[in-house]
Amino acid sequence: MFKPKLFVLLPSMRKEQLSGDIMSGLLVGIVALPLAIAFGIASGVSPEKGLITAVIGGLLVSLLGGSRVQIGGPTGAFIVIVYGIVQQYGLNGLMMATMMAGVILMIMGLAQFGSLIKFIPYPVIIGFTSGIAVIIFSSQVNDFLGLGITELPADFIPKWSAYLSHLGNIDPQTLGCGIAALGIIIVWPKFSRKIPGSVIAIVATTVAVQLMGIETPTIESRFGSIPSTIPAPTVPAFDLGTIRELIMPATTIAILAAIEALLSAVVADGMIGGRHKSNMELMAMGIANIASPLFGGIPVTGAIARTATNVKNGGRTPVAGIVHALTLLAIMLLFGEWAKYIPMATLSAILITVAWNMSEHHVFRRLLRGPGSDVAVLVTTFGLTVIFDLTIAIEIGLLLSVLIFMQRMSAIANVEVITRELKDSEDEEDDSSTIGTRILPEGVEIYEINGPFFFGAASKFKDSMHIVEKPPKVRILRMRNVPVIDATGLNTLRELVTDSQKQGIQLLFSGVHQEPFKAMDNYGIVDEVGRENIFIDIDNALQKARALTSP
Repeated sequence: MFKPKLFVLLPSMRKEQLSGDIMSGLLVGIVALPLAIAFGIASGVSPEKGLITAVIGGLLVSLLGGSRVQIGGPTGAFIVIVYGIVQQYGLNGLMMATMMAGVILMIMGLAQFGSLIKFIPYPVIIGFTSGIAVIIFSSQVNDFLGLGITELPADFIPKWSAYLSHLGNIDPQTLGCGIAALGIIIVWPKFSRKIPGSVIAIVATTVAVQLMGIETPTIESRFGSIPSTIPAPTVPAFDLGTIRELIMPATTIAILAAIEALLSAVVADGMIGGRHKSNMELMAMGIANIASPLFGGIPVTGAIARTATNVKNGGRTPVAGIVHALTLLAIMLLFGEWAKYIPMATLSAILITVAWNMSEHHVFRRLLRGPGSDVAVLVTTFGLTVIFDLTIAIEIGLLLSVLIFMQRMSAIANVEVITRELKDSEDEEDDSSTIGTRILPEGVEIYEINGPFFFGAASKFKDSMHIVEKPPKVRILRMRNVPVIDATGLNTLRELVTDSQKQGIQLLFSGVHQEPFKAMDNYGIVDEVGRENIFIDIDNALQKARALTSP
């Protein structure tokens, strides 16, 4: 289960495939270069930290992951949460949160939570993904238009207020550079898909700015030179108070990393006809997120776009991901100093394109035509992500989904009260176990629970207890349609047992399945009621009721 995919595939690797993986890794490394720099800057850290993340994280994900073709590195999903952590806790806090997220991911892998990630509701995923896209776009307006705002507010509404108040400061040269880069990114794929438009845009606009002497902010003017070395590992200064404050942000990073990595692995499986090991993938993501900040990196996860590029260029084993990381390392060491000339407007154009691709606008519009409850989850998660905070958005989105699930399950579960006056009129005629075919003795009251008996159905059960006002001599609880029961349901049954004993009512159970019976036995209900009062079917229960009510 926890054997990396690389070591599974090593014995069967062929030279022909190895050459294809190397070529794909080289191309993906080139594709990842501008994205790594852009994600680092947008996250509120220096550009080399994005490169370090792609090198360290990408190498470890491919070495230890559970997918054949996964490409690891920084992604747009982390920009919002990383930026917020850096602003509030600084780089040391970001290192702590990322390493804590790595530990959480490893625990998730060891606990075999990999297959559970897919149960996160789709409206929640699309809601916060689209919200992140809006925030990424909003964060790039200043550099794209050349507004020159030095102290840009972090929150969405104040940020746009600042933009509107500075619209008169648009720099035509910066805007022209951004529009040119955006145009190249959009148009270039019509000519070639081997080399991405973002790389061509960087080369073209950087050369143009330098040759034409265009005055526009560059990486050098904003951050200085990019280091051409990987720094020695350093351990952050941990303190208990900050750890407590960072638990929720770290959990958010871990959940985002798990969701994006496993979604990427599933997409890749569909492209190559393979099957990834989800728990091994979580373990690899955990290790990568512990190691990345030691060298100054930011959070790591699986990158869907770069993984798809890897597959399309012939990558079929983790060797491609390893080569991708080594390619980035070589570029950083040999040509890193040239990256300082890249215009900030060009990086903004790249991130605006990333935001558009992330927005899932077509899926968002389609979900708006779905059930009202799902629309509520989608819009709430989206709105909270944009206006407030990603952590709050995920919490509230998941909470709303749980409440809606409870409501839906409660609608499925129902409780019927059956007496001589209340027959099973809705039972099918060919159901030989219906009450309508039997004569109920005087003084016998029957309850039938249909569906899972959990916390959502317990209140319905209690309400139904008051339908028949005259206390019976015998109360039969029919559970033939109860597949499962939870702690709330068990507690409700215990209350029923206690109330029945106080009122002198004999309580009988009918049609209890194996799982509910085991739960009732462990909870002590079986002993309180008496095993002799629990019957396999309604006929035996009615026979006992007749004996108890006969004069």
